[in-house]
Amino acid sequence: MSYLAHLPDRAVIALRGEDRIKFLQGLVSNDVTAAAPGEAVWAALLTPQGRWKADFFIFADPDEPCLLLDCASCQAEMIIATLSKFRLRSDVTLQLTRLEVHAAWGALPDVITVENAIVAQDPRVPEAGWRLLLPERSRAAKSDASAYDLHRLVLGLPDGIRDCEPEKTLLLEANFDLLNGISWTKGCYMGQELTARTRYRGLVKKRLIPIASEAPMSPPGTPVFAEGTEAGQIRSGRDHCGLAFLRPEAIDKYLVVEDHRIVPRVPAWMVSALTQKQDADDSEGKSS
Repeated sequence: MSYLAHLPDRAVIALRGEDRIKFLQGLVSNDVTAAAPGEAVWAALLTPQGRWKADFFIFADPDEPCLLLDCASCQAEMIIATLSKFRLRSDVTLQLTRLEVHAAWGALPDVITVENAIVAQDPRVPEAGWRLLLPERSRAAKSDASAYDLHRLVLGLPDGIRDCEPEKTLLLEANFDLLNGISWTKGCYMGQELTARTRYRGLVKKRLIPIASEAPMSPPGTPVFAEGTEAGQIRSGRDHCGLAFLRPEAIDKYLVVEDHRIVPRVPAWMVSALTQKQDADDSEGKSS
């Protein structure tokens, strides 16, 4: 069965010019050269201090020499303004387009092949489905944005500013390292130093983890408690599903939010990272 949803809270920025790839390569967390027709790249724009500022999917336009950035519409103008500060003499232009963002999951709908869609698989996990850029909203989009929201919450996929705190969140806290959002080999980019140091020194003290709640999900920022001690906070959610920043050592404990229980639902792609963290903590405890 296939599902197709229009995502009205997304916008698309066109990045044109001969220097577009080189220009963006020095500013974002992932390898821009990997963007190709049918292959999108998920990347973050960081502050110079290495904290999350925005993220987007990078498409290569199959019809012209242009990169297309699928981003949160509420951040589009900020992204354009931030990137423009680094243009200097680079041959690049940035412009907001009228393209409409869609998401498909389950199976790729046949109808999009005749709607001039620019299509790429979501690079984070295969189960996420596909990202689609269309000239206008598709009439075939029978699912709505809330259905896609539940889909990505169950998978544990972050949704930009809803889950990350601008100028605070580290990329590894939001699982960019586990979801193909960081290139460790491409060379320097803005904010790289802190990202690399966080990885090599094992400084990830919390992770964004999918949760299920006995009651409707509490608002973002609501604290999570484990045995009377604050262990994290709620981020985005819908109905009884959500994401929360949690300390890895608290996952196996009884967790409470506003007098009701929540239960972590750790996806398969995250298990090894949490296991390694726990093993490192146990080794540190024994050595001390």
